[in-house]
Amino acid sequence: MSLRHGLLGLLAEGPASGYDLAGRFHEVLGMVWPAQHPKIYAELGKLADEGLIEVDSVGARGRKAYRITPEGLAEVRRWLTSTEVDHTMRLQALLRSVFFWLMPPDDLRRHLQAEAVYYQRTAGFYREIAAAKDRGEYGDSPPTQAIRIAAEAGIRLHQALADWAEWAQTAPLSTDEDPE
Repeated sequence: MSLRHGLLGLLAEGPASGYDLAGRFHEVLGMVWPAQHPKIYAELGKLADEGLIEVDSVGARGRKAYRITPEGLAEVRRWLTSTEVDHTMRLQALLRSVFFWLMPPDDLRRHLQAEAVYYQRTAGFYREIAAAKDRGEYGDSPPTQAIRIAAEAGIRLHQALADWAEWAQTAPLSTDEDPE
């Protein structure tokens, strides 16, 4: 995914300012695709220059609200349907696991316990989102239905990582504080 397509997708829900988009981006996508305000504003400028979005209104202190153009909607749909999915996952927790043999046993145990807690809490966060969606607290719009599907992926992914961290605490591993 790219920042531009995330912004286009959010603007497909309706007009929003850069500030509102940053908040919505964090709320909906922050766990999987974090974006900082300066990058969001820079990308909005590029999207406007390319005619994929346009200014919908200008409010107090020059605050601009943007809306997606038909070309922008076509671009996000092209990305969704015609672009190969990048399945690369950069999970530092898994990268670190390759080198667990370098950690003293007590440090490794504490680390894995903390990882299990983190992933369990994150799975819980997604469970809360899913439950709220299931209770109809956010309506039944297509964006809400899609967020429910994404929340289920978050639940399953983070629960699997929590289970992995629990399992790893009992996995046989010889550690060596000094590999030389």
